[in-house]
Amino acid sequence: MTSWASWTTTGVLTGAGGIRTVEVGALSGDLTVHTTWIDGLAEIAVQYSGALDWFTLVGSPVPCPSREESRSLHQAVIEAIREGEIEDALSSPGGGRTGSA
Repeated sequence: MTSWASWTTTGVLTGAGGIRTVEVGALSGDLTVHTTWIDGLAEIAVQYSGALDWFTLVGSPVPCPSREESRSLHQAVIEAIREGEIEDALSSPGGGRTGSA
């Protein structure tokens, strides 16, 4: 049986330097952040709030063993985006470990 969960947060303003995505590079400004957790991996995607296109956050997917930890990771990513410290959130012990780049 597949286990999954997802969270979306809108209106996330990026800190200094913005964030990096796999598909288009840097994004900054008002973003929507979406985390999908499926069987031990958290996929993190972002879009400009109100836009249609989604982009993969560099460092995603992130190994994440449980639904509860994926919720904590989502919140840590939101806070890190706001503070301009996203790499720290994806590589810190409480925030997961960087997956494929």
